[in-house]
Amino acid sequence: MPTVREALAEAAQVLRSSGIDTARLDAEVLLAFVLKVSRTDLYVKNDRVIPNNKLREFLAAVARRSRREPVAYITGEKEFMSLPFLVNRKVLIPRPETEVLVEWVIERAGDSQVIVDVGTGSGAIAVSLATYLPKARIWAVDISDAALEVARENAARLGVRERIQFLNSSLLDGIPAGLDGKVDWIIANLPYIPSAEVSWLQPEVSQYEPHTALDGGGDGLYLYRELVIRAYEVLATGGWLCLEMGTGQTEGLTKLLPEERWGEGIQVLQDYAGLDRFIVIRKKT
Repeated sequence: MPTVREALAEAAQVLRSSGIDTARLDAEVLLAFVLKVSRTDLYVKNDRVIPNNKLREFLAAVARRSRREPVAYITGEKEFMSLPFLVNRKVLIPRPETEVLVEWVIERAGDSQVIVDVGTGSGAIAVSLATYLPKARIWAVDISDAALEVARENAARLGVRERIQFLNSSLLDGIPAGLDGKVDWIIANLPYIPSAEVSWLQPEVSQYEPHTALDGGGDGLYLYRELVIRAYEVLATGGWLCLEMGTGQTEGLTKLLPEERWGEGIQVLQDYAGLDRFIVIRKKT
């Protein structure tokens, strides 16, 4: 039976041969997951012999990863905003860059404000905001019942289930009329990959993540065109609309928010790589 050190070396080689750049890291994450220890423990006890049952489990996980299945789907978990989120193939895996927008909102949202997360998926944005803004009223909206099931479970696990209203709706269509003009924040991370480009994405994305959470139509902005019309009605005067976008979509998305309707306050925020990733605008007073 191999030691931790030997198993990691062999697994990393298998993953590298499959074209995976993060081979060693992925091998460590998978072995730590199987052994239910931290990655640090792997180094401290790298001469530990791996029991047969755990070795079989580890090799099965490595085989899945070698077929380019994302690590998060294998372990069933992804960290976001320092919180552990359950994920499966019903939802998009939360991206680290989205944390930039969530942090931006947290720094500016006042007490007891109403926040709507459109396209909530795993609930990463809504649950994070409910966690770090304990007085906020949160709505989590998604067209997928399967995604909402995952989001509800994450909210329950992280202790904020009673503070989030979950709604099956196409964008903002199902928002109660009583909320029109009373929402302080609308945050949307909608599908924004142009249809023709979805198949070009890395295998981890194109082969495993739900295409309904990726495909944004011809230019990637199809759903945003629908969203901004209703968002204007739902937002309170002075409310914020916050949108995540893809590379090269700044101009196209800006055109959906004309000055005569929204004012001149469009701000473009960059992600950790310095790329334009978000547009935020305040409904003019």
